[in-house]
Amino acid sequence: MALVEVKRALLSVSNKTDLVPFARSLSELGVELISTGGTANALEDAGLAVTRIQEVTGFPEMMDGRIKTLHPLVHGALLGCPDQEGHANSMKEHGIVPIQLICINLYPFEQTIQKDGVTREEAIEQIDIGGPAMLRSASKNHAFVCTITSPTQYDSVVSELKKNDGSTDLPLRRALAAQAFARTAAYDTAISSWMADEGTDRFPPILQVVGRRERVLRYGENPHQDAALYTTDTQDSMQLAGAQMRSGKPLSYNNLNDAAAALQLASDLATVFPGKCVATVIKHTNACGAAIGGSPEEAFQRAWEGDPRAAFGGIVVSSKPVDESLAATMAEGERFLEVIIAPSFSDEAVECLSSRWANVRLLEVGGIGDSRTDGNMIRSIPGGLLVQNADSELADPDRWTVVAGPEPDESMLDDARLLWITCKHLSSNAIAVGGGGALRGAGTGQVDRVGACRLAIERAGDSLKSLDRIVAASDAFFPFDDGPAILADAGINCIVQPGGSRRDEDTIKLCEDRGITLLFTGTRHFRH
Repeated sequence: MALVEVKRALLSVSNKTDLVPFARSLSELGVELISTGGTANALEDAGLAVTRIQEVTGFPEMMDGRIKTLHPLVHGALLGCPDQEGHANSMKEHGIVPIQLICINLYPFEQTIQKDGVTREEAIEQIDIGGPAMLRSASKNHAFVCTITSPTQYDSVVSELKKNDGSTDLPLRRALAAQAFARTAAYDTAISSWMADEGTDRFPPILQVVGRRERVLRYGENPHQDAALYTTDTQDSMQLAGAQMRSGKPLSYNNLNDAAAALQLASDLATVFPGKCVATVIKHTNACGAAIGGSPEEAFQRAWEGDPRAAFGGIVVSSKPVDESLAATMAEGERFLEVIIAPSFSDEAVECLSSRWANVRLLEVGGIGDSRTDGNMIRSIPGGLLVQNADSELADPDRWTVVAGPEPDESMLDDARLLWITCKHLSSNAIAVGGGGALRGAGTGQVDRVGACRLAIERAGDSLKSLDRIVAASDAFFPFDDGPAILADAGINCIVQPGGSRRDEDTIKLCEDRGITLLFTGTRHFRH
């Protein structure tokens, strides 16, 4: 089992959570404690005997603590292999005493750069040098050294030491070494990314992405696929991966994927309509409901009525907190919801919804409408990665052009904005139709725009008859006027699209002849 007795341990930590109880356990097992700076002070204040690092190296800590552990008497103690004659002789000749355990968590660089107003100099001082060097030395030599990088590992190490009479076994040391190398890799990536962000190159020569496994999921998109959820460091306040779950069973891969789509659409709408309540309903990453309203109940009702058949089993986002009244509205009738996301849920709302659907997932996510992803998006392809910056363009009628038909009033522009944003979040080719502050039908993922128009009208069905006026949005220009003709025949009063086709004049003429307001946005929103 390759047991190694722990006689000396070096402790140097920024995060001092549970440090003293851990160090006391080591001391009670007869382990000599070596430490640095503030860590040594904390241990001595707790009444523990400590050998300070300068007593080991013969050099004082200097240069504001930049130099303290970068010394052969430290790294030789971590890298030496006592079972190799040459190593043993060198250690004896130079007075190097082995260290069998290190406990190091690094300067809080990642936390520092996320603080408002942090200066470049403050960030640089939180770049740890000695810590990663020691972690790498000890992890390389895990045959003889146990490497600890997090307070979450303390209990398992102490348990192992007690079980093995003060020794660690190889499987534990190997597992901890792997975690240590992962930690130093993530740390270096954070530093590299921060430095790259200071430059002008949006796409650095080497792309480094770090994710921390949050949990293994039951399966992926299908039961024969394995899957896991990883979290990433981001300053975005809208955090789905770290959402607070108030009720329900664990989220699946598909739940998370759909929830992300629902949140992104809701956040865009809430940003554009800050004085309104927003609700979205998503199925298979596409909107089957999207609406604004004067109250959360009104917004939800409008979103659900957009396509009740498709909404069954969907994922709902409310931009406003869910209270008992909104929960009761959601729970009405024959509805079935898989996931409900909101900034918060009252206790009464949780009771109402979990009583209605035992397994419904209730997720609290902040930042809806306050935060949008402006960073890079990454997609894997065989042998590589595709990277692009996020599509953060929103509907801005001030930049649109009325190229045909009557001038739109504010109500029509509101519907145009809502449907244009919704269309942006549909799979291309995409057409969205609706009015009265809500989506009524969507044609998504079609291989031609005519098919998308027909599908959107078909899904809207008779609901269009109840509208005073109907608006349609297209995620890209119409190459011919056949798609607009289908929309015109369905009674559409306004079409919003990017424009830019060589045959735009055909569509403009059709809209002029039919009295349809035609808006050009100048921006395309493909989503594949």
